[in-house]
Amino acid sequence: MSPYRSGRRDSAWKPPGVDAVERSWRSPLRGPWLTAVYGSVLLIALPLVIITGLLDYAAYGPRFDQAFPTHVGWLRLPTFDWPTRPSWLFRVTQGLHVTLGIVLIPVVLGKLWSVIPKLFAWPPARSPAQVLERLTLLLLVGGILFQIATGVLNIQYAYLFGFDFYTAHFFGAWVFTGAFVAHVIIKFPRLVTALRSRPLSAELRTPPAATRPEPPDPDGLVAADPGPATLSRRGAVGLVGGGALLLGALTIGQSLDGPLRHTALLLPRGRQPGPGPNGFPVNRTVAAAGVRPEQTGAGWRLTLHGGGRTVTLDRPGLLAMAQHTAALPIACVEGWSTRQTWTGVRLRDLAALAGVADPASARVSSLEQAGLFRTAVLASNQVLDPDSLLALRVNGVDLSPDHGYPARVIVPALPGVHCTKWVAEIDFQERTDG
Repeated sequence: MSPYRSGRRDSAWKPPGVDAVERSWRSPLRGPWLTAVYGSVLLIALPLVIITGLLDYAAYGPRFDQAFPTHVGWLRLPTFDWPTRPSWLFRVTQGLHVTLGIVLIPVVLGKLWSVIPKLFAWPPARSPAQVLERLTLLLLVGGILFQIATGVLNIQYAYLFGFDFYTAHFFGAWVFTGAFVAHVIIKFPRLVTALRSRPLSAELRTPPAATRPEPPDPDGLVAADPGPATLSRRGAVGLVGGGALLLGALTIGQSLDGPLRHTALLLPRGRQPGPGPNGFPVNRTVAAAGVRPEQTGAGWRLTLHGGGRTVTLDRPGLLAMAQHTAALPIACVEGWSTRQTWTGVRLRDLAALAGVADPASARVSSLEQAGLFRTAVLASNQVLDPDSLLALRVNGVDLSPDHGYPARVIVPALPGVHCTKWVAEIDFQERTDG
C-alpha cells in the first residue's frame, strides 16, 4: 500500500462507522478511469441541457414578465424577441432539454456510484483546495439530484414538493451550473489524465475474470481492499449506456409524430390520446380550465382592441375572413410536441382590422378565468409572421373544445402554453417609438 493511502487510512480519529463504510466500498471497478468515462459523457451532454433550458426560458418572453420566475434580479437574461423561424425551434430546444435530461439519469447515477467513497472520506478537508472541491461537489451532487427530481415530477404532473416548480427549477439550475463550471475547472486535468491512463478499446475487451483494480489514486476512488470483479468495466459502461438508451426509447416518442408516439410510456400527456383529426395531445382540457359550454356556444364573441377602435366578431364572421392554412408544431414545457395543420385568420389581418397595421405587441386573453397563463403577450414578430393564426380549425375540422374551440392562437416556435385557447380578446398595442 502506498504511503499516501496508508496515511489517509491511519488518521488519528474518525467518527464511529467511518472505517466500516470505507471498507464496504470494495468494487475493483471504481477508479479514475471509469469515473472519467462517465464524467466525459456528462461534460459533453450537460452543457446542452443547460443551454436549451436557458433558451426555453427566453422563449417564454421574460421582457413581458411572463417567464417564470418573473423577478430574477441580476440573473435576468438579455431581452430579445424570440424568433418564429424555424417554426420547430421551441419543439427542438424543449424536446432536447427534457429528453436529454431523462436519458442522462443512468449516467449521473453511474458517476455518483463511482465517486461515492469521496463523500465519506475522512478527514473531510485537509486543505483549502479540498474545502473548495468538496463544496463544489456538494452543490454539484445536490444540484443535479434536485433538478432531476423536480424535472421528472413536473413531467409526471406530480407536484409533491410543495413549492413553485418554475422558481425552484430556475434558481436550482443556476446553483448547479455554477458548481458544474467550478468542478470542471478543478477536475478537468485529472479527467484527461485518467482517460489517457488506459485505452478504451482494451477496457471494452476485458472480461470480468481479467478485470483488475486501478493503481491507488490520490482521490481515494480505488478501493483499499478490493474484492473480486463480478462485472467488467465494459459491463459497467454497457449497463449505464443500456439504461440511457432504454429511457430514451421510452421518452423520445413524445417529440415525434407517428407510431413512435405510443412508445412514450414515461410521459403521461405525450402519448396520442385518441383517433381523429383532434386526436393529438392536450395539456389542459376545457373541463380543467373551467370554461363552460355556454361560453363557447353561439353567443361567443371575439373582441379586438387597438388603434382607438374596438371590433367585435363572432365565429361566422371570422370564418368569412380570408383563411390561411399552415402546418405548425405545438410544444409544451413537459417536452411533448406535435405537428398539425391549422386553419384560421392571420393575426396580422386581425391587427389591421383593429387599426394597428404594425403592432408592437398583442395581449391575448382567454375565457379561462384562472391560471398562470390566462393571458399571453406576443411580440411584434410573432404577430406579424405570415403563419401566426387565430386558428378556427385543425386538420380540416373544427377545433375540439379541449383544443380551444371556438378559437385559439397558434404561432410558429411559440411555447404551447402561450398558444392561448378559448380566446376571448386580443389587445394590439401600437408602437410608441419614432
